[in-house]
Amino acid sequence: MAKQNLAQIPVSELDQAVAISEIDRLILAITEADDAYYAKDKPKISDAEYDALRRRLLLIEKAFPKLKRDDSPSDKVGSAPSAKFEKSTHAVAMLSLDNAFSDDDVVDFDKRVRRFLGLDEKDELAFVAEPKIDGLSLNLRYEDGDLKIAATRGDGAVGENVTTNALVIDDIPRALKNAPDVLEVRGEIYMAHEDFAALNKRLEESQMDPFANPRNAAAGSLRQLDAAITAKRPLKFFAYTWGQVSEPLAETHSGALQKLKKLGFKVNSLAKRCASVEDAIKHYRKIEEHRATLEYDIDGVVYKIDRLDYQQRLGFVSRAPRWAIAHKFPAEKATTILDDIEVQVGRTGKLTPVARLRPVTVGGVVVSNATLHNADEIERKDVRKGDTVIVQRAGDVIPQIVEVDKSKRKKGARKFKFPDRCPACDSHAVNEVNPATGVADVDRRCTGGLICPAQAVERLKHFVSRLAFDIEGLGEKQIASFFEQGIIREPADIFTLRGRQEAGEIDLFTYKNKANGDIYLDKDGHPVATNKKSVQNLFDGIEQRRAISLARFINALGIRHVGETNARLFATHYGDVETFRDAAVGAKNTESDAYAEMLTIDGVGALVAQGVIDFFEEDHNRDAVNRLLSEVTPLPAERPSSDSAVAGKTVVFTGKLELMTRDEAKAQAQGMGAKVAGSVSAKTDILVAGPGAGSKLKKANELGVKVLTEQEWVKLAGSA
Repeated sequence: MAKQNLAQIPVSELDQAVAISEIDRLILAITEADDAYYAKDKPKISDAEYDALRRRLLLIEKAFPKLKRDDSPSDKVGSAPSAKFEKSTHAVAMLSLDNAFSDDDVVDFDKRVRRFLGLDEKDELAFVAEPKIDGLSLNLRYEDGDLKIAATRGDGAVGENVTTNALVIDDIPRALKNAPDVLEVRGEIYMAHEDFAALNKRLEESQMDPFANPRNAAAGSLRQLDAAITAKRPLKFFAYTWGQVSEPLAETHSGALQKLKKLGFKVNSLAKRCASVEDAIKHYRKIEEHRATLEYDIDGVVYKIDRLDYQQRLGFVSRAPRWAIAHKFPAEKATTILDDIEVQVGRTGKLTPVARLRPVTVGGVVVSNATLHNADEIERKDVRKGDTVIVQRAGDVIPQIVEVDKSKRKKGARKFKFPDRCPACDSHAVNEVNPATGVADVDRRCTGGLICPAQAVERLKHFVSRLAFDIEGLGEKQIASFFEQGIIREPADIFTLRGRQEAGEIDLFTYKNKANGDIYLDKDGHPVATNKKSVQNLFDGIEQRRAISLARFINALGIRHVGETNARLFATHYGDVETFRDAAVGAKNTESDAYAEMLTIDGVGALVAQGVIDFFEEDHNRDAVNRLLSEVTPLPAERPSSDSAVAGKTVVFTGKLELMTRDEAKAQAQGMGAKVAGSVSAKTDILVAGPGAGSKLKKANELGVKVLTEQEWVKLAGSA
C-alpha cells in the first residue's frame, strides 16, 4: 500500500486498524512535545499545534471508544523548580489548564461538563470568565492570617520558595483579617506595559540586556536571589483561585473571588459571572476587543464552572481540572525569510526538520526557528530554502510556518529532498509500516537504534531528566560531553563514575567539547566542572538516586509509548520491578495470561503493551536493564493510603449507570484508592454492573468475581 499521511485523513474515513495507527502517531507526537517542553525547556511546537494534536486524538477516541486510552492527554505541568531556591511542596497540586482555540471548542467543553454531571440543556450552568494573564503563577499560604510561604508553581507538585521576594510586592498582603486559619491564595505575578518599558530603558542605560517581554521580566524579577532587586521591580499580583483552605470561602467561584477581594487581594475587574456558555463567549469577544487597551499582557480568557459543588464533583484529570478551560486568542503572525532547513534526530530516532529563520519579532519575542514536523508537511506546503514565509506563534514556543509567499520565490529554488539516511550515523531512515494495516507512518526514523549517537545521547538525556531519575548536577551538556569521551554509554555507567574516577580510569575535573575543545560553561559563564567540589556534588547527586520510585524507573527506560503517565499505570498495577519485568517478558506471547492481564490495565492499549514487549524482547535492552538494576533499587509502588473498603482493589464498571456518569464513577473509585480496569480478568475484585451489562458480567460470574449493582456501589462508597 502506498504511504499515506495519516494526519490528513478525516476521522470519518478512518477504519479501526488505521485509527490504531493514527492514535499511535498522535500519542507519540504528544509525548515528544511533553518531553521537549517540560523536561528540556525547549518547546518545539506551538500551543495551538499541541492542542490540535490532542483535539484530533479526542475525535478519534469518540469515533472509536474501545480504542480510547486514558494516557493520551498530557498530565504534566510546568517545569522543575530551580536549584537556586528552596523547594516548597504544594498542599494541593497547581495544575495547568486545557486549551480551546475556537467557539466550538468552548461549546464542546460545556457539553462535556453537562454530560459528566448528568445535566440537560435546560439546566443552568454558569461560568466565571476572566482574562488569562500572561505572567508567573504564585501560591501564597497564610496561616492564622500571616503569610508563611510564597511558592511558584514549579512542576505542579513542588515549586520554588520565593517568600522573601513576595513580601516586598505591594499587591501581596503580609497579613489578613477575618481569614480562614489556613488559606492558600493563588494568582499571577505580572508587570504592566508602562512599567516594563521603563524597566527596559533603565537596563539599556546601564548597558544591560533588556527583557524580551513583560512575562519574562516578571518571572526574572520574582526569582531574584536578592530581594532588594525584586523590591525595585514594579511587580503586581492578581488573585484568581485558591489551594488548601480550612473552611470554604463561598458556595460559588464568583463569591469566592469577592471574598478574596474583601480580604485585601486585587481581583481582575474583567472577571464576570456568565449565566451560560453563550454569555461567556460574548465576554471573551469583549475582552478580545479591548485587549490592546489593557495595561498588561493576556493570551486568552479562562472559563471556570461557577458552582463549587460542581467543581468538586468534576474533579481533575491528570494535568488539568475538568471544570475549567482556557480560550486562547488567535496566534500572532509575522513574515520572514527561511534561510535553511536542518534535520535533527530525536531520542526515538525520529527525523525532525527544523526551519532556520531570519530573526523576526512575533508578539514581542524574537524567533529564529520553526517546526516543519516531517517530509509530508514540507512537500504539502512546498517549503524551500530562501522562501519568504509567514510564521505563527501561540505562546512562548518555537513557531510554525503557516504559509509560503510563492510570489517572492527566487528563480531556481529547489525542492527540499528529505534524507533517506540518518544525518547522525548514516543508517537508513525509513517510514515504518504498520504490519496490521500496511499504512506507513508519516514520520521517518533512523534504524540505527543504540548505535546511533543522536539517539543514545537523547536517551541518556531522557534518563537523567526531571521526570525520570532527575540527577542533580548531570544535565544535557554533561551528558553530551561524557558520551563524546566514551565515559557514559548506557545508564548503568552513570552509577560507576565515582569508582572509575577514584581508580584513575577517568578525569571529570575538566571535560571538553571534542568539536572545538571549549570547556563547557553554565548559563552564568562558569566552567561546568573544574574543581573537586563540583565533582563531589555530582557524585552526591548520583548517590541520592540509587533508590528511586518504580514509576520514575520505568519512565527513565525510554520505552516507546511509555511516558510518565503509563509508567505510573504499570508501577501501580505490578507493584515492583521484578513483577513488571517478568510480565513484559511473559507477554511476548499474545495468547498468554501475562498479555491478557496487561491489557486489563485501564489506559494501557495494545500499542502501549507492544512497546513494552518490543523493548524487553531485545537482548541488549534486557542486559542494560539488568546492569542498571545492579546499581539502583526501584522502590515498590506505594499502596493506596486510603482505608476505604475498596483501597487497592481492582474495579470494573459495565452497563448503563443511572445515578452518576461513568467518568464520575471511575473518578470516585480512584479517589477511594481503587484501581479501575477496562476489562474483567481473574484479578478483578469488583464488577459494578448497571442495566444492559453483557459479556463482562458473564465473565465475572464465570470467574467468581464479586458483582455489585450501582446502588450497592454507591452505598459502599458512601460508607468509605
